[in-house]
Amino acid sequence: MQPISPLMIEHRIIERMIKIINLKFEEYTRTKNPNKLFIESAVDFIRTYADQTHHGKEENILFRELKKKSLTLEHKRIMDELIQEHITGRRITGQLETAKNLYFSGQKKALDLILKKMDFLVKFYPKHIEKEDKQFFQPVMSYFSLEEQNKMLNEGYLFDRKMIHRKYSKLIGEFEKKSGLPLIMSRNWLDYL
Repeated sequence: MQPISPLMIEHRIIERMIKIINLKFEEYTRTKNPNKLFIESAVDFIRTYADQTHHGKEENILFRELKKKSLTLEHKRIMDELIQEHITGRRITGQLETAKNLYFSGQKKALDLILKKMDFLVKFYPKHIEKEDKQFFQPVMSYFSLEEQNKMLNEGYLFDRKMIHRKYSKLIGEFEKKSGLPLIMSRNWLDYL
């Protein structure tokens, strides 16, 4: 298995969620009645799964290793575009969360912003995924030996194994901070997993 195989499987999961976000976008456009819990769940999915887990492996493993190689200008250009697209996805997701907060704090005009951000995401992710799947992932594997590919694949498995611990350690740390409690564990404990 190549290190891009899990990334492409993750793309299928992201596509499934994007279809659901699109259905909700169409519903909210029609009814003018967004669901707070769904938007929070969608934001959480994009932040935790699509960005931290999936893009995390791309940026912290695949792209990191590609930066050590002599890439063609085309591959370098595409990788730089993908990095910028990840940044855009984070920004738009944050804006969706802000719009949701405004709407549910009584600013009903924020519905337009919620819809605009949802519409952006449902158009953005399919194009981003297609670029990675069809223009980038397969060609860049030629830069790596089988041994290098296996090393990245194993690092990806380790990255995934740590993800749930990162998510909930961060959540607890935020609660501790808001409650005035001292942080019990340093973040370095994840290195031991």
